[in-house]
Amino acid sequence: MLHADSAWILTDGKAGDETQCLGLAAALGIEPQLRRIAPRAPWSWLMPWGPIDPREASGQPASPIAPPFPDLVIASGRRAVPYLRHVKHASGGRTFTVFLKDPRTGASAADFIWVGEHDRLRGENVMATLTPPHRISAARITAARAAPPASLAALPLPRAAVLVGGDSRHHTFTPADIAGFVTGLKSLRASGVSLMITASRRTPPALRTALAELAEEENVYLWDGCGDNPYVAMLALAEAVVVTADSTNMAGEAAVTGRPVLVFEPSGGHPRLKALLEGLRRAGIVHAFRGRLEGSAYQPLDSTPSIAEAVARAYEAHRRRFLSSPRDAPVADA
Repeated sequence: MLHADSAWILTDGKAGDETQCLGLAAALGIEPQLRRIAPRAPWSWLMPWGPIDPREASGQPASPIAPPFPDLVIASGRRAVPYLRHVKHASGGRTFTVFLKDPRTGASAADFIWVGEHDRLRGENVMATLTPPHRISAARITAARAAPPASLAALPLPRAAVLVGGDSRHHTFTPADIAGFVTGLKSLRASGVSLMITASRRTPPALRTALAELAEEENVYLWDGCGDNPYVAMLALAEAVVVTADSTNMAGEAAVTGRPVLVFEPSGGHPRLKALLEGLRRAGIVHAFRGRLEGSAYQPLDSTPSIAEAVARAYEAHRRRFLSSPRDAPVADA
């Protein structure tokens, strides 16, 4: 879709940020290099408004943004903002920059910015959609449905995928939350629904233990962390998807299935995630998880292709403008 000889993904390594960038890159049909920054204090304290850590300047040994500069950079996370700005300047304006989520410094932070509909930032170079970019495409769902793992295909219908997140800066699974969530899963299982469960690195030990105990029951599958995670196959085979409300990515990925998304909300919260879930509720996609199947099928929602198309158009326009105008030569800081 996009003709770029070179591309980077630039983040500080946070899984959620990197996943969104990788999803967009896949939709663009490019294979980027992963570049991870690690700014020290006090420079990190001033981000996104301040400068980069001088130790990581493009002219320094082992810099994560060392030249040659790419045609395209996709970045996310507030600490990546100054680095994206640095690459734009150091490349003489040649590099096309994309930023995912609100950079907090305004629409001039990148050539193209994607934000969620709930964010306030708007501009000619800003695109807003309800769900974020991710790596779960309709093609992957279709392929997984056609050739599922035997361990999942053997589970009787109906099946529910259970996507379990964990503690974060804004959410905490209290003992009461864990008890309530597992009780709901047991009720769902008792109603005759097979469970396909996958946990994350953030899943607290107490919840992970409770899920392992539940997996000892009949028609409950829990991915044990060995081999490839059958995450996409779970989504493909599910009649409903149970999601813990601590990740915008999981909620957005679940909406690709066209199946009801049943949300369990742990303690805490974040305004952006709450706004996303409310938008999905209004669309008839999301329902509260009450230990039973609810909701009906809907047109699958996937914003990633439209975001990729918009980026590709903006990139090609940038290349045409750049090639038609003389520019300063790229520079690298010492």
